[in-house]
Amino acid sequence: MKTNPLLIVLGCCWLATTAAHGQSLRVGAAAVDIEADDSMPIAGGIDPWYAHGQEGKLRATAVVLQKAGDPPVAVVSCDVLFVCRDFVDPALAEIEKTCGIPAANVLVHATHTHHAPSVTRVHGYDRCQAFADRLQHGIVEAVGKAKGALADTTFAFKLAEERTVGQNSRLLLKDGTTYWIGSRDDVVGPTGPFDPDLPVFVFRSPAGKLQALLFGHSTHSIGSLKAGVRSPSFYGMAAQDLESQLGGTVAFLEGASGSTHNLNLAPDVMFQRIRAAVSAAMDAAEPRQVLKLASLKREFTFKVRAFDEAAEEKAVAEYCTKKLGGNAEPVVAVFRQMRKELAPNQGKDRATWLQVVAIGDMAIVGVPAEFFTKLGMDIKRQSPFKNTVVAELSNDWIGYVGDRDSHKLGGYQFWMGHHSYAEPGTGERIVAQALDMLRELASNK
Repeated sequence: MKTNPLLIVLGCCWLATTAAHGQSLRVGAAAVDIEADDSMPIAGGIDPWYAHGQEGKLRATAVVLQKAGDPPVAVVSCDVLFVCRDFVDPALAEIEKTCGIPAANVLVHATHTHHAPSVTRVHGYDRCQAFADRLQHGIVEAVGKAKGALADTTFAFKLAEERTVGQNSRLLLKDGTTYWIGSRDDVVGPTGPFDPDLPVFVFRSPAGKLQALLFGHSTHSIGSLKAGVRSPSFYGMAAQDLESQLGGTVAFLEGASGSTHNLNLAPDVMFQRIRAAVSAAMDAAEPRQVLKLASLKREFTFKVRAFDEAAEEKAVAEYCTKKLGGNAEPVVAVFRQMRKELAPNQGKDRATWLQVVAIGDMAIVGVPAEFFTKLGMDIKRQSPFKNTVVAELSNDWIGYVGDRDSHKLGGYQFWMGHHSYAEPGTGERIVAQALDMLRELASNK
């Protein structure tokens, strides 16, 4: 049987064109442990507390992607409550210098675990500088190791759902206030949506071996499997358990969960359900071409909101007295002190980062806040990309950011403090700028 030379030429051209348009993707992944000890104050509550021991690992986990001829793009997931610009920016400068990855191409994300040492001033405690320094170094080291491990890969994606782990937690109470802590016997109903989306990004070698897996979900990362220990939370424990079973590197991205918590399930139940949902989604993931790999990072400016001290004191004191009784005053005092520290900054401009990353027809949007679920869903619904994932608490931390209607309802998330100081309308402006960036990225060939 004779071979047609024209077919050989056409076949070679097709292979070359395919390689140039999305089949030359490479991935590298690595995790670096961030060492902690029992002397370090744990963030995530109103007052500091101190753990006794640790479950799992607290890590900076990097996934680096590269297409032939283009600079790499990196996503780094960190097992901390927040990441802050004052140590993220220097880490990115070092990555650009040592790894050759532009700072604009690196997204640094906090999984929002409430069981890791503090890296910033909030509520009744300050930064543990030793841990923050180790985290900064770990971010750089993880990206360097991941870049050094770059190898040919295939990409698959599945948008799954997990509807039982979490719910809208800003519940309207009979007196018109919004639930935070205490009994829930006076609940009327939820004030916003719950987002069940569970996106799963799967990277495998051409031989089928798992190299890296990223998954997201939108519920506060509160809940360790053991009591009183440091922990990456039930999400991080699920990621590390899957990693031990599957190989490769597995990391979690916290979605828009500023208004979403677990109120009913035990941490071990959430761990099991998330692990099972991610495993099933990985098996069902469908191959996707990556014709585009790109990132945009832009500054976003906003103002520190003005506040009425008497009205703030009244709202905090009345709610805490109602729900905490005789234990209210120490909590009220924490918010009073935060307002005292923030009062001179009213009306001042602040600058932070927004970032969008395109992986083929997928997009990841990094926002620097505990972002309300409604706002995250607004971005996803209007995005020009086939699937869009919101990763809150990325590159910086500016506290809770909600929509205007939620501001009017008030509640803990809008009591003035280091946890919440952006002016109303900031959330809608973040959505608008993120969508502009997504459209720009989508239009760039």
